[in-house]
Amino acid sequence: MAGGIVIDVAGIPEPEHLLIRCPWAGTDPLMQAYHDTEWGVLCHDERQLFERLILECFQAGLSWSTILRKRDAFTAAFADWSLGTVAAFGPDDIERLMGDAGIVRNRAKIVAATGNANGIIALQADFGSFDRYLWGRSWDTTGLPEPGRPTTMADVPAFTPASLALSKDLRKRGFNFVGPTICYAFMQSIGMVDDHLADCWRATPT
Repeated sequence: MAGGIVIDVAGIPEPEHLLIRCPWAGTDPLMQAYHDTEWGVLCHDERQLFERLILECFQAGLSWSTILRKRDAFTAAFADWSLGTVAAFGPDDIERLMGDAGIVRNRAKIVAATGNANGIIALQADFGSFDRYLWGRSWDTTGLPEPGRPTTMADVPAFTPASLALSKDLRKRGFNFVGPTICYAFMQSIGMVDDHLADCWRATPT
């Protein structure tokens, strides 16, 4: 095998009771659920796209498991990911969020989240939706592995030319915490690329 982790999943009928997952999913049920049901799955919902981008921004420098454990608190703090509400957050809201122990209390990231909400609203005005902006540009890879199906975690890049292009364009539009590595993680999250390892049960056929 190419480095995947075999997990015995109770309740799944034979012969699928032994699932091989990407190693990063580990044995944490929360990470496994995210791996199995969200990561690399095409996402076109505006609210979910906003959530995924902001969570990736907050993840910078932290583990993804930390973000997943705080996800419900983030959802509550950021008004169930209502773009208009978050875009209108003012100084009092920033201070409220800085006092919320349930989320990552990083002022720069909180301010970036409100600014990025405004940025997405501007993209919706220009392109019809954030989804159309993402899938209608040169960085669109539509679920394909990049550059080919990885067989080990060492084959998965930290960023790609496509994520560099997306990062550059978002930064030009005033977004923050959208470097090429964060953008690539976002692209993986929403299924613009599928980096499940070759022996992972979630890998799509190539």
